[in-house]
Amino acid sequence: MRLLLPVLFILSPVVADEAEKVLRIGMIGLDTSHCLHFSRILNDESDPRHVSGCRVVMVYPKGSPDIPSSVSRVPQYTEDIQKLGVQIESDLEKMIQGVDAVLLETNDGRPHLEQLVPVLRAGKPCFIDKPIAGSLTDCIAIFKLAEHFKTPVFSSSSLRYGKNTQAVRGGSIGDVTGCDTWSPCSLEKTHPDLFWYGIHGVESLFTVMGTGVESVVRTQTKDFEKVTGTWKDGRIGTFRGLRTGSRGYGGTAFGTKGITSVGSYDGYDPLLVEIVKFFKGGPVPIEARETIELYAFMEAADESKRNGFVHVRIKDVIAQAEKEADKKIRDILK
Repeated sequence: MRLLLPVLFILSPVVADEAEKVLRIGMIGLDTSHCLHFSRILNDESDPRHVSGCRVVMVYPKGSPDIPSSVSRVPQYTEDIQKLGVQIESDLEKMIQGVDAVLLETNDGRPHLEQLVPVLRAGKPCFIDKPIAGSLTDCIAIFKLAEHFKTPVFSSSSLRYGKNTQAVRGGSIGDVTGCDTWSPCSLEKTHPDLFWYGIHGVESLFTVMGTGVESVVRTQTKDFEKVTGTWKDGRIGTFRGLRTGSRGYGGTAFGTKGITSVGSYDGYDPLLVEIVKFFKGGPVPIEARETIELYAFMEAADESKRNGFVHVRIKDVIAQAEKEADKKIRDILK
């Protein structure tokens, strides 16, 4: 099976009654603060950042037993989310059948593929929180299966929807000639180094630079990361990961008409606005190709490290992951 990119879904036009309908949302996972933030913004009309149109009604609570920060959160988050009117449901299939769309929020990316398959089989559109998966292989498998089941999915960090970042993507400084971003970059031994938290700054980088990265080289010390990507048109984009000192979010974008700051965190509600539009039948807001390249960039950074911090070609990393993804898909579809 070959991956056709971008993955396109033909959706019926959204009529007025459908646009006004409040959709019932199910949530998988209960071990990240996003579960509470998202539910509060969608469910609580008094919240100043309230986004209307969807309501979280059920959650299938899961944590990751081998990630202490994950499993320790579930009991308190279970109590807190019930106060927002969300029902706890221990049967995943029952939850999926009782909702219109799904937020996949398990903090651990490794079980995402397995958890997503029944959602895809049921034809329920799904937003997959970062990281989309625990490997580039699973990332590619997710998009191939979404295409197979004709069920749309997308994934994003909230950093993609920073105001300045989106302005630059929209042409505020002309054509982008380069970009440098930074964010916190704590490590989690169960995931590739940048997947766990560096994803935020890398998401900002790709929002500005777009697709077309050809090679990656990495520098790493105990407290810092520097990953440099070269795009096919000669542009250079970099990500700096921070594990000590001031660890905010930011960056600088360079363009034909100016230079400006990007990469700020401007809340969860801009992302939720996009999720609601998507759940209401709108287009997939981020092409599969861009998300796959983004994760290939981070996977290539690990490959660069494994081989003595050498340059790694993105197409080689993607080709290997595609072979592994095809095998996984064959097993799933048996």
